[in-house]
Amino acid sequence: MKIYNTMTRQKEELVPITPGEVKIYACGPTVYNFFHIGNARPFIVFDTLRRYLEYRGYKVTFVQNFTDIDDKMINRANAEGITVKELAERYIKEYYQDADALGIERATVNPRATDHIEEIIELIQTLIEKGHAYVAENGDVYYATHTFKDYGKLSGQPLEELEAGARIEVGDIKRSPSDFALWKAYKPGEPCWDSPWGRGRPGWHIECSAMSMKYLGKTFDIHAGGVDLTFPHHENEIAQSEGATGQTFARYWMHNGFINVDGNKMSKSAGNFFTVRDIAKEYDLQVVRLFMLTAQYRKPVNFSRDLIEQAKNALERLKNARERIEDAVRTGTDGTADPEFLALLEKHKNAFIEAMDDDLNTADAIGALFELVRDTNVRFSEARPKAEAEAAQQLFGELTGVLGILHKKDEIPQEILDKAEQRQAARRARDWKQADALRDEITALGYIIEDTPNGPKVKKA
Repeated sequence: MKIYNTMTRQKEELVPITPGEVKIYACGPTVYNFFHIGNARPFIVFDTLRRYLEYRGYKVTFVQNFTDIDDKMINRANAEGITVKELAERYIKEYYQDADALGIERATVNPRATDHIEEIIELIQTLIEKGHAYVAENGDVYYATHTFKDYGKLSGQPLEELEAGARIEVGDIKRSPSDFALWKAYKPGEPCWDSPWGRGRPGWHIECSAMSMKYLGKTFDIHAGGVDLTFPHHENEIAQSEGATGQTFARYWMHNGFINVDGNKMSKSAGNFFTVRDIAKEYDLQVVRLFMLTAQYRKPVNFSRDLIEQAKNALERLKNARERIEDAVRTGTDGTADPEFLALLEKHKNAFIEAMDDDLNTADAIGALFELVRDTNVRFSEARPKAEAEAAQQLFGELTGVLGILHKKDEIPQEILDKAEQRQAARRARDWKQADALRDEITALGYIIEDTPNGPKVKKA
């Protein structure tokens, strides 16, 4: 598999440090609110990366953090009159609800910053001892970017250019505008912990260095996140980590592209800012997942109602294909599978793998999946050997499983199933008036009933 490495700006063969095992760190949410569609894209993309690597036989250790202490969290908690911990607990629970609906598998570890204060303090102390950090007069601790000669290597900008564009005022406590906080001295109304430099709390960047190295080692395989994190967050992680260890922090850096809404940058001020929870009121979140994967992850993606509707229709096609294959398994004839058909299935599988091996090209992989759908729809339009249907079912399940779609079936309430059975009984008795009335009742409750050669099928409208 080849992936685009932001550090080298080229596609590279993925060669894990430990053969057969891939270690990934992905930046997670700051848990002060529901996450928005911009957050959802990296969650979906790098969950798919994990799924694919596991499908290809790798053991994957996947770490995604929760930032549960920062300025936004403190301000929100104070405004609501609750503790930062209470706020974090609430929105971590909400994160899992939305992530589950998006088909995002639970990380191997979801570390929280506040559970790793000891590791953070130890790392800061190491940086001070090595001359990479200093304690300011007010008790803040800053990383001295000029001490790290490779600062800017990920974003591709020399330190002088970064400083020229920095939105940081040089104050009495900082030596350079590009220096960043590792530890923030205590202020009234903020959570705090004891440290060698006095009470305070960690800065944002340091938590990811401390937690990734705890769970994955000083050097690990892949660091992932949105392109907006390249600078300063990931640049600062590299400086902290490599300044402390003297070793390469991550071997590959993967960044997903931005999301626009109706062709414009998403922002609250523009009124085009949507949380995943907002979208869930109208769409199955499997639709959102499929939509996100229809574009190659490094490219910008445009979020619009028309495109979401297209993804909704595409998901429906996949559901119908799954049902057709399931019917073919139930009604399949005896006999062996045609070798030519099995070879066709293998061709689609190889096309899918080839796309995914090319820098996780989910767009082309979805194209291969729909080629499979087309051929199975034609194949099972008439009775075929059960062995063929079972082979198609196995492959269809594998490929949709890698993409994380169709991870759940629509649950039909028993009341609706009972009405469908009553309607079928009315049809057998040729009571068409009653059958039509029951169909109307089912429709009014938000479901549709389709009569097929294999009997009636009930679906959500």
